[in-house]
Amino acid sequence: MTPDDTHHNAAQARGFARICGADEAGRGPLAGPVVCAAVILDASDIPDGLNDSKALSPMRRECLLNALQDKAEIAISVIEPAEIDALNILWASMSGMARAASSLQADYALIDGNRVPPDLSCSGEAIIKGDAKSRCIAAASIVAKVVRDRLMIEADERYPGYGFASHKGYPTRAHLDALMRLGPSPIHRRSFAPVQKAFRLL
Repeated sequence: MTPDDTHHNAAQARGFARICGADEAGRGPLAGPVVCAAVILDASDIPDGLNDSKALSPMRRECLLNALQDKAEIAISVIEPAEIDALNILWASMSGMARAASSLQADYALIDGNRVPPDLSCSGEAIIKGDAKSRCIAAASIVAKVVRDRLMIEADERYPGYGFASHKGYPTRAHLDALMRLGPSPIHRRSFAPVQKAFRLL
């Protein structure tokens, strides 16, 4: 499936002008933030090759982010582990996407997933697997993924030994072994079960 502008065009036909795509990266990891992004594309200058970030190589994602920074409007919301623990991961992601869309002053948001954030400041719709169906959601998925990966590479320098640069905080065997050996770092999500287990072992 190749992302297109079907949903965007339908919203435009209903009178909406500032239509963004919104997505997040980092719901599954045990550590680090959730990064949410919203993107408004310039219909006259859309980068070639936009697709679900998971379908692209890291190098291709980086190239597309550079193009989007030149050709699109972008907003990013970083939800840190403490807020994730306070809200839970679903609502932290919802809140982050709503904040990003609001920062762009969008009047309509195409949201990746099966629900519209309750605090969204504009009209919107949820699109399941939207990053594979909508170009503006695909753009947001790329922005969120690249920004989060960069943050986790930086975290690896601050908290060596966990392997954040390689697994980006996801629960790989190497990460779980390091978590049990070293205990949780300041950026681990304390509400997640494997992190709670590591605390109990301290």
